[in-house]
Amino acid sequence: MTAKSNLFMFRSEKSAALHGFAMESAGVSLPQKFGPWAGVGVVRPDQVPPHGLRREAIESGIAANGYQLWRKKTS
Repeated sequence: MTAKSNLFMFRSEKSAALHGFAMESAGVSLPQKFGPWAGVGVVRPDQVPPHGLRREAIESGIAANGYQLWRKKTS
């Protein structure tokens, strides 16, 4: 995996605060227990990931697990 890959973003339909990144547009690598997953966007290679997340950390999680999850704080 290189920094020149698209990162596909998803939201869990079981938990509105839970989000995930995957390398494939269908999100098949995301954990089923938190699914279904809805695609919410793409971070292109020339873009910065949202919410101050680091691309290197996302890609490292994907390399280790096939996906990277994160929680959005709710007020």
